[in-house]
Amino acid sequence: MGFFQRIFGLEKPDNAQVNPSAANDPQTGEAIAPERVGVNGEYDQSGLAKRVALAFDNDAELSDIEGLWVAQTGGTVVLKGSLSSPDLLSKAVEIAKGVNGASSVDTSGVNVG
Repeated sequence: MGFFQRIFGLEKPDNAQVNPSAANDPQTGEAIAPERVGVNGEYDQSGLAKRVALAFDNDAELSDIEGLWVAQTGGTVVLKGSLSSPDLLSKAVEIAKGVNGASSVDTSGVNVG
């Protein structure tokens, strides 16, 4: 089971993208904040975390890791759990930073070893 399904309890939507083009918010007509863009460009309160989970699922080394969790606080990606090596943590951080809307990555809740 991949990150997206494990964390959000959902199958990945068809045509899901890590960095989709954002639509305007249907309620306000304004551009959607980058951290609130969902996997299909729609408004999603947890959009950044979902797109990071999708990016992890797209990486062969990270896709099967079950001890890591992804959340967000605004534009900060929050990683929690455990990883077997510092290299995996570095890779996860780099992938998370590459997702549009990620201003920083908090790894204080990750145990390595």
